[in-house]
Amino acid sequence: MDVQSSRDIFVDIDETSLLIRVKASGTLVTLMETNRLFDKINPSETIWYIDEEQLVVNLKKYDTDLKWPDIGESWESLTSGILQLLKGTSIYIVGDSTEINQAVAEELAAGIGYVPLCTSELLESYAEKPIDTWVVSEGAASVAEAESAVLESLSSHVRTVVATLGGKHGAASRSDKWQHLYAGFTVWLSQSEAVDEASAKEEARRHIEDGSLAYANADVIVKLGKWELDHAREVAQGCLSALKQLTSLDKQLAGKKSLYIRLGCRGDWPNIKPPGWDPSSGSDPEY
Repeated sequence: MDVQSSRDIFVDIDETSLLIRVKASGTLVTLMETNRLFDKINPSETIWYIDEEQLVVNLKKYDTDLKWPDIGESWESLTSGILQLLKGTSIYIVGDSTEINQAVAEELAAGIGYVPLCTSELLESYAEKPIDTWVVSEGAASVAEAESAVLESLSSHVRTVVATLGGKHGAASRSDKWQHLYAGFTVWLSQSEAVDEASAKEEARRHIEDGSLAYANADVIVKLGKWELDHAREVAQGCLSALKQLTSLDKQLAGKKSLYIRLGCRGDWPNIKPPGWDPSSGSDPEY
């Protein structure tokens, strides 16, 4: 851009964002802006300088074990970088809307190269009737029980994105049906009336603390406002961003999920008991 002096480059850092601008032809042009970078990295731990005609931004907490295409959270960066943290672990999408769960699951699967699965389609194929008809004829509890059986069969699968049933007839809406959902990373798509990100985070915090909704068992919550089908990519990107933050904090989490599966998905997540533990006993095995 034919910058003549380092005085024409501006790197602005505060508690939440990094903004890089350059003065060109008397106008400030934004080169990069991210508002998520400093969730775990303090601004004081970031330095920048000009080196051989390049602008270098150095994040002191950079993890050399993780290779991300860039420090932003674009769709391309997230889809290619998240795989090193997921390590093949499946993803389960839960929430009140089957339609939203399925659309986002398909977008996610396409982005990261996983197999998309939808429990509503599997159940309807097995029962040879629509879910709504099943609910009317046999009750919501019957559908939830059947979906729980499907989730049990899927719990040993890897590299899948599973869209679960939404609403009160889905297994994910019942706390006693989460035994096999814990086998993967669970994402709760929660429709919200929040007007900004701060209030959405506060709403999510209250849901987790309250714990009255079974969906609060999910590993991460992604809040979304008005839904349109063409928002699926945006919501899927939010899911990957949340999973990136979760798995970056605990790089052993995927391995712990794998151990949970190998021990039989006994319902002891996240405090996995030793081999031989009987879920019905309520106590640890004796040695």
